[in-house]
Amino acid sequence: MPLPVLFGANVEPHALPVGRSSEQALLIDSLGLDLLTTQDHPYQAAFDDTWTLLTFLAARTRNVTLVPTVSSLPLSPPAVLAKAAATLDRLTGSRVQLGLGSGAFWEAEAMGGSRRTPREAVDALEEAITVIRAMWSGERSGRTHGAHYSLAGVHPGPAPSPGLGLWLGTYGPRTLALTGAKADGWLPSHAYLGLDALPTAVRRIDDAALAAGRDPDTIRRVYNIAGVIQPESAGPFQGPAAQWAEHLVALVRTVGMNGFVFWPERDHTRQISAFAAEVVPAVREALARKT
Repeated sequence: MPLPVLFGANVEPHALPVGRSSEQALLIDSLGLDLLTTQDHPYQAAFDDTWTLLTFLAARTRNVTLVPTVSSLPLSPPAVLAKAAATLDRLTGSRVQLGLGSGAFWEAEAMGGSRRTPREAVDALEEAITVIRAMWSGERSGRTHGAHYSLAGVHPGPAPSPGLGLWLGTYGPRTLALTGAKADGWLPSHAYLGLDALPTAVRRIDDAALAAGRDPDTIRRVYNIAGVIQPESAGPFQGPAAQWAEHLVALVRTVGMNGFVFWPERDHTRQISAFAAEVVPAVREALARKT
């Protein structure tokens, strides 16, 4: 059975003004949206640390699921990241998903992160998945062996809830195949993967899932969309709520996406409110008609 379609909004991790990210999170939670995401770019001087921010926002909200979009692997030892995600998952009653990326912005090198070739980055991501799964396994001892990441008999635990998943932000052929074979979810962004390229990427994930003996319908696929809801149309995701709804319904029915996160380009409070009040109900109503 296909997964239910989820809707969310993004909170920018700007440190100033103090309290703005919290206000946005409380709004997202109060509007009944499913997901709250935030970027992970710790080398940006204007940004707060993402995991600290997510923990703070988790303590202030009650229902929304929090997702880093996406954690920077070169700056996040996967065993430690897995422990942090599992802890927050348990403390929030399973309101966390771990978004992870191989590291596309090599400013991370300035903070001690490793600069990797594209091949090395994919290899490291695959090894990190193995480490994270071992840390979440609940087994008495975890051992993995890799060129980039290993475990040497660590005692994993406490184990997270079964709902904690690993969602990858991937775009290239190898990482898309890795997503289909080993991940629980996928977090592409419209800015980096446009509407014309999206169907091909989805097919790569589906094919890899089938080859690995998995049901593609069990993979969460969340499209990050930057745009604005406005009276006049100026292109995809730049127009009226009805146009937004039409595009999102098409992405569910013809492409297979099952989640959408809105990144407002301006006026966050009004835009997120309009998304929740006008776009989301229209999409749900159209999908419920099944025609």
